[in-house]
Amino acid sequence: MTSSINTKSDKSAIIKVDNIYFGWSSEAVVLKGCSLQVPQGEFWMLLGNNGSGKSTLLRLLAGLLIPDSGTIVMPRKTGFVFQNPDHQLVMPTVGADIAFGLVSENLSQMQTRQRVKEALDAVNLLDLERRPIHALSGGQKQRIAIAGAIARNCEVILFDEPTALLDPDTQLELVSQVRNLVKKRGLTALWVTHRLEELDYCDGAFLLEGGKVVAQGEPQMLKEKLLATEQQ
Repeated sequence: MTSSINTKSDKSAIIKVDNIYFGWSSEAVVLKGCSLQVPQGEFWMLLGNNGSGKSTLLRLLAGLLIPDSGTIVMPRKTGFVFQNPDHQLVMPTVGADIAFGLVSENLSQMQTRQRVKEALDAVNLLDLERRPIHALSGGQKQRIAIAGAIARNCEVILFDEPTALLDPDTQLELVSQVRNLVKKRGLTALWVTHRLEELDYCDGAFLLEGGKVVAQGEPQMLKEKLLATEQQ
């Protein structure tokens, strides 16, 4: 597929990627002139086959990797939700884990507690503040990771296949909640997925092939194109 669908949003872009190249070696180039823009306050998804560079691109946006060439513009406060939340939840209890992410902000104890409570309330888990992390379900752990980004007042949250380890009902519950958070709090989200049903919840989508974006725009049009391609 090489067609392109123009985005119709007139909002300014908060994520800007221009002509990015990245490779693990000269023989293993992952991204080859990748460019995209995500409008502020919108929920966009990034699709592509295994090996297309989705997770690598997300790590470049988060600053976990450095591109070989090209430019990336991101807000200073960006959150990242991993596929496996156990890789980022490091404290023994829910409240302590969210508070740990606020250490660098030098807040008072009262300010920290307020941020933690507001973030937990945003993901409807206020009653779990004292719950041990190990006692949470997979979906709850993902929501705690999201709460951590909200507590830090992140403008953008990046999601690397956050539903991959969840059961089908919890998958759709999580993607629906992220959409609601984006709309209610003015956040911007970029969500990596390979599940076409999740496109029903986003504002727009990108398709990554061969290390670059080959189609983008209205999610239902992109979904129909992908379904048609699969049936050929």
